[in-house]
Amino acid sequence: MSGTPIPLSPRVRRVIAVVFSLMYLAGLIGLQVPALQPLFRPLIPWNLLASVGLLLLFHTDWHRSFVLFAGVAFSLGFLVEVLGVHTGFPFGSYAYGPALGWKLWEVPLVIGTNWLMLVYASGSLCDRLAAPLVAKALAAAALMTGLDVLIEPVAIRLDFWQWATATIPLQNYLAWYLIAFVLLLLFYGLPFKKKNELAPLLLLLQLLFFGIQNLLYLLD
Repeated sequence: MSGTPIPLSPRVRRVIAVVFSLMYLAGLIGLQVPALQPLFRPLIPWNLLASVGLLLLFHTDWHRSFVLFAGVAFSLGFLVEVLGVHTGFPFGSYAYGPALGWKLWEVPLVIGTNWLMLVYASGSLCDRLAAPLVAKALAAAALMTGLDVLIEPVAIRLDFWQWATATIPLQNYLAWYLIAFVLLLLFYGLPFKKKNELAPLLLLLQLLFFGIQNLLYLLD
């Protein structure tokens, strides 16, 4: 049985899109200006939670199968990170810093939220492709992995996490791709509406947020 989504007028949707964009712009500036960093660093996990909240506000089909997907994506994403932190498998040896907030089993709770957000947004965007289910999952997993390439240097600089090795291991990206692919197969296989009007903007903001920071680090 499908739930009824909250109706959003075109004006409200535009306002949310503008506020969403300004939120990422403020974060970009705040994390790059040394004097502002003490104010903006504690807001990092709240920014992530706000991003997920707004993304879900635009979701159009609260079918029980979507709730199942969301629960699995959050739980699997979080638990595989717990496994990774304590064993070095499947991503490699790393540890989380304090920047992402409260931890359970040495992993920030918002990490599960991050997996849910990126899988859902990438899956929604790639659902527009005129391609079979598996091809869409492969494309969306590639999109997520490409974004992770941009996230990693910024995350290290901001102490989201630190690797035990001097370079980011290749297995991190391979594991990221495979786990994302499995979750995306579930996303596409379950019967709920995949369209989300905010997903393309979210992915664009993530791309710009981490891409610009990488560029500024190179120029520094």
